[in-house]
Amino acid sequence: MKTKALMSAVLMGAGVLALPGLAAPAQAQDLPVQPIATGNTLLSINAEGTSNREPDMAVFNAGVTTQGASASAALSENSTRMNAVFAALKRAGIAEKDIQTSNLSVSPVYAQPARRPDGSYDESERKIVAYQVSNNVSVRQRKLADYGKVIDALVSAGANEVSGPSFTLSQPEEAETEARTAAIKAARERAQLYASAAGLSVVRIVSISESGGYSRPIVVTASKRMADAAPAPSPVAAGEVEVTARLSVQFELAP
Repeated sequence: MKTKALMSAVLMGAGVLALPGLAAPAQAQDLPVQPIATGNTLLSINAEGTSNREPDMAVFNAGVTTQGASASAALSENSTRMNAVFAALKRAGIAEKDIQTSNLSVSPVYAQPARRPDGSYDESERKIVAYQVSNNVSVRQRKLADYGKVIDALVSAGANEVSGPSFTLSQPEEAETEARTAAIKAARERAQLYASAAGLSVVRIVSISESGGYSRPIVVTASKRMADAAPAPSPVAAGEVEVTARLSVQFELAP
């Protein structure tokens, strides 16, 4: 696991004090200025800390799209094939709590109307020739080593839509704590640097604001395999997940 941090800063105070080429980011301008001692200076720093982890869970989408002469016919075929998809997921060891419907739609399919010489066409000439039903589920795969086998089983069971995975952490708290620790450490170090360069000393932290961290997964598109393809499972690479914490920290500096 690795951590890193990025910072930006702005100085404000009773006396005019600025460092060349330093601009205040929008986030710092939104922070309320806390009372500081007369003659002291307020330093605002935006710090970012990250923590990299090997993911232990993958999230992907799978489903079936069917067409029929009527909506009921398309729905009936879709239901049959989706039941097979659900059964395949359960046989692969996916728990019911890790399967959630993400989309169910019914839409008409129109015939292409005859176009006029200028490329336009009469909207009233559009005729419904079929109906399309799409049913997709979001799946959490907790055993990454089985991911390829699960995808192949889904396609063999009738799934004709598979996308993902998005790799993530099932328990991100430890990585989030590490990222926050890295961010506050970086903010303190940068505050000391600016204070020393300006001939000042750090008195205290005035405020800490977290602007919302995030987890940046590595996304890999899984290859779909037809039922008569080779038996080897689809290969995927999990890589790492980067968890980020962003802080805005205000320090009081004194002469």
